[in-house]
Amino acid sequence: MEILKNYINGQWQNSAEVNGLKIVNPANQQVLGQVPYGTNCKKDVDAATSAAKAALDGWRSTSVNERIQPLFKLKTLLEAHKRELAEIITNECGKTIGESLGELTRAIENVETACGTPALIQSEFSENIASGIDEFMIRQPVGVCACITPFNFPGMIPFWFLPYAISCGNTFIVKPSEKVPMTMNKLFQLFEQIGLPDGVINLVHGGKETVDAILDHPHISAISFVGSSAVAQYIYSRGTANGKRVQAQGGAKNPVVVLPDADLEMTAKIVADSVYGCAGQRCLAASTIITVGDGGEVRDAIIESAKSRVTGYGLAEGVEMGPVISSESKNRIEGLIQKGIDEGATAVLDGRNTRVVDYEGGNFIAPTILENVKVGGELIKTEIFGPVMSLIHLKTVDDAISFVNSGSYGNMACLFTSNGASARKFRNEAQAGNIGINIGVAAPMAQFPFSGWKDSFFGDLHGQGRHAIEFFTQTKVVVERWPSDWTRKF
Repeated sequence: MEILKNYINGQWQNSAEVNGLKIVNPANQQVLGQVPYGTNCKKDVDAATSAAKAALDGWRSTSVNERIQPLFKLKTLLEAHKRELAEIITNECGKTIGESLGELTRAIENVETACGTPALIQSEFSENIASGIDEFMIRQPVGVCACITPFNFPGMIPFWFLPYAISCGNTFIVKPSEKVPMTMNKLFQLFEQIGLPDGVINLVHGGKETVDAILDHPHISAISFVGSSAVAQYIYSRGTANGKRVQAQGGAKNPVVVLPDADLEMTAKIVADSVYGCAGQRCLAASTIITVGDGGEVRDAIIESAKSRVTGYGLAEGVEMGPVISSESKNRIEGLIQKGIDEGATAVLDGRNTRVVDYEGGNFIAPTILENVKVGGELIKTEIFGPVMSLIHLKTVDDAISFVNSGSYGNMACLFTSNGASARKFRNEAQAGNIGINIGVAAPMAQFPFSGWKDSFFGDLHGQGRHAIEFFTQTKVVVERWPSDWTRKF
């Protein structure tokens, strides 16, 4: 069984921790490898940080045009190894091969955007703010930075941060989820080929002990995180208490509002794709579907679209939805389904006890729909992070917007309609950082920040695009005078 190594200072190294955690294929429980996991992983963080700190001066002094050259090589390598990486993602994460390929397309888009750093990092200059005095602002690297990433997008989410950080002149440490570390290990094998100086990027494994070591390390200046809201708040609180710059993306309970004038066939398909894509394990998955003034047509179309979705092993042909990440997640999601039923919801579709031929040990839950979920209950507030749709019916668009805004999360909200006035009202009033109009997953392109409001985000600057450039640089304002008759005596 392969025991994963860390990548520190340009070399693959065994962890200081001898204990490990098994990496399990969620479709069949096959053990894929073992990842270091334990208190001694703190020593790995020390080693990686020391390497990153030692590499910082040389890397930050390298011109930005030179710093982006390895990213052009990386784009080519990612495209050449896309299928291989996608299969690793599917086997350790559970999603379908199509979803894994789509994830990597998004990763490559971020590399492409970061290649534009020479333009994005440009600053401001004002001449003669006073007689003979000029003022300008420059952007400089923050220092040693780190990201702590989740299991659901092991090939994409690190790229919200890494290419921007290094193109801005920082050095970087990646701590992937211990549930899906193999994708990042393969990516670092590709990183070895792009010509970065030793220590500029480093990889460390582990669990909470590793995370805490990153949060507390005095030489790490900035931290990026994606995960649940509870952990995001912990990361933000502990990181900022230690004087670090932190961006922490949290959880979600994404509502989708369907008006009676929406295109029925298109809406039903897109809504099902949003709810059940990646088995519902994504922070932009639709969770609560709100029909407004529906006579039953929208409801029935959505149910039929969900029924037709094929569940199975993600590399098998024709499969549209894979398993959830672990048996613990499966048990938790099934418990939440029962919670909704106990609160008065009706299980129009119940995906519990799903069995897939030849994959009987897999963590499969088929598409589930709970109708008339109690608006004041616990389930309507809880991030399920699984293939479960809560379906409720309201009378007016104002009722729907009030419901959307009553939630504690604010990651995404979507509206389906053919009416421009309704769309404008929704995008103006809905309290969420990512808004979709006739879009089921309002995932921003790499040029735009991955926004999030309320309990879905802790920090000021988000991942991707210009926000990433701003997060990974600190501004320096220079005010200078050079009188023409200045003579200096020595």
